[in-house]
Amino acid sequence: MVLVKEKVRGPRALSVRSAARASADASTRAALPLNRILRGDCIEGMRSLPDASIDMIFADPPYNLQLGGDLNRPDGSHVDAVTDAWDKFDSFATYDAFTRQWLTEARRLLKPDGSIWVIGSYHNIFRVGALLQDLGFWILNDIVWRKANPMPNFRGTRFTNAHETLIWAARSEKAKYTFNYRTMKTLNDELQMRSDWVLPVCGGPERIRKNGVKAHPTQKPEALLYRVMLATTNRGDVVLDPFFGTGTTGAVAKRLGRDWIGLEREADYIAVAEERIALSLPLDESALTTMASGRSAPKVAFGQLVECGSIAPGTKLFDRQRRFTATVRADGSLLAGGEGGSIHGLGAKLQGAPSCNGWTFWHLERGGEIQPIDALRQIYLLSVED
Repeated sequence: MVLVKEKVRGPRALSVRSAARASADASTRAALPLNRILRGDCIEGMRSLPDASIDMIFADPPYNLQLGGDLNRPDGSHVDAVTDAWDKFDSFATYDAFTRQWLTEARRLLKPDGSIWVIGSYHNIFRVGALLQDLGFWILNDIVWRKANPMPNFRGTRFTNAHETLIWAARSEKAKYTFNYRTMKTLNDELQMRSDWVLPVCGGPERIRKNGVKAHPTQKPEALLYRVMLATTNRGDVVLDPFFGTGTTGAVAKRLGRDWIGLEREADYIAVAEERIALSLPLDESALTTMASGRSAPKVAFGQLVECGSIAPGTKLFDRQRRFTATVRADGSLLAGGEGGSIHGLGAKLQGAPSCNGWTFWHLERGGEIQPIDALRQIYLLSVED
């Protein structure tokens, strides 16, 4: 019997391999059109990008709604629904072929430990889910985005469509995908983040309009992308959106210190997205730092106020007597003198108390008026009930 001596890889060998991998990653990254919108067909655009170069993909593809005729409210006014050519396909087979093509490119582009999010409605999400599995993706969660203020069913012939579904999948079953569990728990007032998310649809000042008309019929709220990105990417990661629209993904990525690439074929959407992202301000370093390790109002967590922009990361909070000052961070945690925690946990720690109701303890100043952060929570609750 011949004994074969196994070659032992020492620290130097591992160091050389790590350096070579880092060099290859840097070279791949240098070839990417970071923080740019590529105009044209999404599949062709994806084919122009190098293999294994993307950390996360967020896709809001056409839903293939197949709406027929006009939709009117009971008062006779017209409902601005999705009737654009980009959402129309001749058959389910045509839609499936299109979906398979872009998902195949998505899997090629993802790094081995990358992940993908796809959002859809009952019209398309089940077809997308089956194709994801057929192509080798590994589904991690289906997230139900329950709309706090959905459009009613005006005809009264079905249940109100009050949710959309997001599928979160890793590139493969063995992928060591990113999931910032502690950040999500902090965002949700120290409770595990569940797979049903209650967020309002895009409206008010956030809804982009041109000449009084929606710039895009299916603009997604920034709060939704904020949560997705904070949960499954890290600063400096590259996020690809093959159906870029008016640039929600790019705007949120810029705020959170992620790089992005957008693919879009409609010139009107590109113009809106470029203007929007140019006005989006990145958060500063201290606000972007989130809880790395580690019960209040059940209907809304402090992190939701941060997500929707009611309280911006970097905002200074203080107690009524101004003994303590804390900075709001991107995941809804607070930082005060090197100590970090939730609004409740940090408040208790600073006072040396067993517990603290952060909603009434922490205050902020707006328009020369000092108010508890609970006042903003009440305003938020009113807005989602409207």
